[in-house]
Amino acid sequence: MGDKHTGSAKHTPPGGGRPGLRLHRAPAAPARGEAHGGPAAGGAIESARFFNRDVSWLEFNRRVMQQAADPRTPLLERVKFLAIFTTNLDEFFMKRVGVIKRAAQSSTAPVGPDGMTPRQQMASIRGLVCQLQQQQVGIFRSELIPALAEQDIHVLRYTDLSSKDRDWVNDWYRVHVFPALTPLAVDSGHRFPFISNLSDNLGLLVEPPPLLRGRPGATAGGAQASREPMFARVKVPPAMKRFVALPHEVKNGKRVVRFVYLHDVIRNNLADLFPGVKIREQSVFRVTRSAGIQRDEMEGESLIQSVEEDLKQRRFARAVRLEIEPDASPEMAHFLLDKLTLDAQDLYEQPPDEYDSLFELFDIDRPDLKEPRWRPVTPHRLIDPKANIFAAIRKQDILVHHPYESFADSVERFIAAAAVDPDVVTIKQTLYRTSPDSPFIQSMIRAAEAGKQVACLVELRARFDEDKNVRFARMLEKAGVHVAYGVMGLKTHCKTALVVRRERHGLRCYAHIGTGNYNPKTASLYTDFGILTCDPEITADAVTLFNYLTGVAVPQKYETLLVAPFNMRERIGELIDREIEHARAGKPARIIAKINSMEDRDVTERLYAASAAGVQIDLIVRGFCCLRPGVRGLSDNIRVVSVIGRFLEHSRVFHFGGGQEDPLDGEWYIGSADWMYRNLSNRVECAVPVRDSDARKRLLRLFEIMLADHRHAWDLDQMGTYTARHALEDAPASSPERMGTFATLMREV
Repeated sequence: MGDKHTGSAKHTPPGGGRPGLRLHRAPAAPARGEAHGGPAAGGAIESARFFNRDVSWLEFNRRVMQQAADPRTPLLERVKFLAIFTTNLDEFFMKRVGVIKRAAQSSTAPVGPDGMTPRQQMASIRGLVCQLQQQQVGIFRSELIPALAEQDIHVLRYTDLSSKDRDWVNDWYRVHVFPALTPLAVDSGHRFPFISNLSDNLGLLVEPPPLLRGRPGATAGGAQASREPMFARVKVPPAMKRFVALPHEVKNGKRVVRFVYLHDVIRNNLADLFPGVKIREQSVFRVTRSAGIQRDEMEGESLIQSVEEDLKQRRFARAVRLEIEPDASPEMAHFLLDKLTLDAQDLYEQPPDEYDSLFELFDIDRPDLKEPRWRPVTPHRLIDPKANIFAAIRKQDILVHHPYESFADSVERFIAAAAVDPDVVTIKQTLYRTSPDSPFIQSMIRAAEAGKQVACLVELRARFDEDKNVRFARMLEKAGVHVAYGVMGLKTHCKTALVVRRERHGLRCYAHIGTGNYNPKTASLYTDFGILTCDPEITADAVTLFNYLTGVAVPQKYETLLVAPFNMRERIGELIDREIEHARAGKPARIIAKINSMEDRDVTERLYAASAAGVQIDLIVRGFCCLRPGVRGLSDNIRVVSVIGRFLEHSRVFHFGGGQEDPLDGEWYIGSADWMYRNLSNRVECAVPVRDSDARKRLLRLFEIMLADHRHAWDLDQMGTYTARHALEDAPASSPERMGTFATLMREV
């Protein structure tokens, strides 16, 4: 990206500031009629000061789904976004719905800051989810399947196949699927089977053969009438692809790709599984189970054992959702609800296996139907792979922006170089999530084997990555790495690495502090910042932070870093209050924050106070936002923008004007924490000041681009409605207004 500022906005912000940074603008009118959310979606209550977190999150997922409906998005990318919508919704039910259901069942459940009780939340969630899933079906069946067919990619039903294709599919099924299937009947000798989380299943009601009629407990309803149907279940093998590729055809010189659903093949070959049995009904269904509540109070070896035990128990966690085909009979639905201990409101009539495997379609080798492949560029300061990276850092701090700039050529190189450098004596790093083949694990093992002191904080409680992190911890310990498992009562979420190197005048410390995980895979999909520095004040704080993470000490004072839960909340409050003072004194006063989620009540109330004092506030919030912008007398001066598109916006960047005309003279931070209560109070987080002027220019340019974006941006209003911005046809074709955030940053890097 460099310092190139082409295509910047055309207006000077009110109250001073660099030309090109538009701090305020009237909300954009709906583009293509896309306005979503608000009270009709179960969200805002007009008298409340906050939006409901979970309703707001579902509105975020709606914006994800809208990428699948956008004809400007390449076709297979649209398919991918529909798959992402589904996996996001699955995670929402696993993480949130079980917690809310428990609260709804409590006689002392309080009203939330949004004015909603847990029961009202559940009703709003159900209404929104049903609405979203109906839209999902429409997008896939009415838009994407026909569009795929036009591109010679056909998603077929078994009944659509020719007799020749059916013969091929049936032969393939007998060889590759049938031996792996296990029919399970429910009767007095066979209990209702355990239904694993998110597994695809066929539920059947079958007439018992004459020898079984009258057997106690053999029927779906528990009756003993001779011809009442029995329940049986067939689990679709989890390791098998859900789309079966038929032999390809060639028409008009083009290859035609055809798929049929695996469950459709199985359900049309059930006679092999139930010979001589009449099948009255069959329905595909899927169960979602709660992810459970993790226990944070254990530490050391007790913690790793606790996490391993939690992983075993999670498999059998309480069911929170049943998805079943819309034409399932009441008898089938009621039987499953009863056996899963679910209520009628937990039933969602949705084809459950059509969407969770759409990533398989995205993997089709059709680059013409995808975004052009992006190859991250090597940061300019690190362009020579043989140059000493520590010398480059000593010369000037290096800000890296992923995935526009290469993660491998910067962050991975930093740790890999430290592992083999004979002058490096110590490496310390936090790991929250990383990839299965993580180069960081290998570098730390190599460094330990070379006799360096290596310490790694592995956060075992990273949700859904616990099992992987336990394995990493064992590997590192076996190689001689000093492994810490986290701080008692706190998740360690900061993204920090420290290298101590022996140099001419003694030991010098180098640090990487970032906004994203040390994960090469997600570094190619998520936008994140990181800074490589040897600033002695910053690295001194990093030394203090690692001593706290791996040792035993009372919380220490940090001079430069903002570290949660110790000084981050207090310092953010002070920075907001200072902007209030500047506004009252008639000086330029502004706050810009780019975060994933906005929920913390204390920070929100401080921002309301700042708005009332005249501070100009721009929040770029990708996901849910509980703050209500644009309310007269409360948040007139607050604008909330959400940018959704090719990459997942994950970086956290903060700017406080400090009374300065030029934003470059204010204060800038990047860090790991969103403005959520859990991040500021219950996690170890770290934000680092950005002092280098070139790095500040790049952060400022990011804000200019995102606030000008009319391709991927949505504006949030005071009633909870997100409105997609109009495309500005009169703007230059190469401007951020037309190109949007992602294409602009790829061009400017």
